[in-house]
Amino acid sequence: MGNWLLPESLADILPAEARRIEELRRELLDLYRTYGFELVAPPLVEYIDSLLSGTGTDLDLRTCKLIDQLSGRTLGVRADMTPQVSRIDAHLLNRAGVTRLCYCGTVLHARPADLLSGREQLQIGAEIYGHAGVEADIEIIRLVLDTMATAGVRNPRLDLCHPGVVRAIINSDPAGPAHAEQIHTLLRDKDVPGLGDLGQRADGPRAETIQALRTLTALYGDAATLARARRELPALPGIAQALDALEALLEALPELRAGIDLADVRGYGYHSGVTFSLYAEGWHDALVSGGRYDDVSRAFGRARPATGFSLDLRKLAAGLPPAEPSRAVRAPWGRDPALVAAVRDLRQAGEIVVQVLPGHEHDQDEFVCDRELVQHDGGWTVRKL
Repeated sequence: MGNWLLPESLADILPAEARRIEELRRELLDLYRTYGFELVAPPLVEYIDSLLSGTGTDLDLRTCKLIDQLSGRTLGVRADMTPQVSRIDAHLLNRAGVTRLCYCGTVLHARPADLLSGREQLQIGAEIYGHAGVEADIEIIRLVLDTMATAGVRNPRLDLCHPGVVRAIINSDPAGPAHAEQIHTLLRDKDVPGLGDLGQRADGPRAETIQALRTLTALYGDAATLARARRELPALPGIAQALDALEALLEALPELRAGIDLADVRGYGYHSGVTFSLYAEGWHDALVSGGRYDDVSRAFGRARPATGFSLDLRKLAAGLPPAEPSRAVRAPWGRDPALVAAVRDLRQAGEIVVQVLPGHEHDQDEFVCDRELVQHDGGWTVRKL
């Protein structure tokens, strides 16, 4: 086994791809700043009890853990930056009003999400804290759409859900909470026979609960799905509130190309309100995920309404057209003060100048040298190749 081999589902980023990712990072962070978002940079590693506070079990399974040699306590390598940003808002900034924060950094997953995903991601995202109204959700979704437009993603589609629907059905049955985790798994897989088998158990949920859950697996499609849900699901207050929130969002964003999937239970233990996933041609699964998570910061001593989104810049860049090579000026190597000054002036003017070291040919893929710096009439001038 060679020393150059990397662990499974980890990969180097080579020059052209790295440049595309870095350009996206700069463009998107500049975009978020125009919306009034402030950049924060939490640490890569922190104590596990803080890192996983209020996030449920899913994030725990994705988090790599190690022992801190200074304190003896367990540390976690972050698998998601959102809980860290919530901690910064609730505990460090401690502001009373609305706070808009954005971030970009590496996260590491203990296992890849699927066969086509990597374990290391470059996560970028934005969060709004301190406002419980639909206005914050609308702003976040508009920022998501602007993010896709800036990156050049065409015809994105947003799938909306609300965990309040599933939660209301489960909590309406005395036996429901005890089987909540299994119900989530069955709904995620759209396993209708499995739901029927669960209802046959002596300690299982009631027949009407199982029927509501089976109905839920077919409630996906366009905005008309919400009207079907009102007709076909039990008349529970929690369901009505969740459907009202989804309708309010669709009415406020008539230009949105959106679908509804009421059985989407991803992040069930984490999200408290409207959730969304963005899909686009060229990516095998959701490109952006987000939604409302009002209860996470409670673990940091100050509950704050919150909504936001995140995406993996590496995944985003992988589905975009390859970056075009940059135009550059080729220059000889030398100590002539006039040459050194000419190279410096070109670089200060924003030009890329590649000096060819003695005895070597110019060999790389990132730049196309369409001009060269040559000596002419006692000075140095740029000419086209």
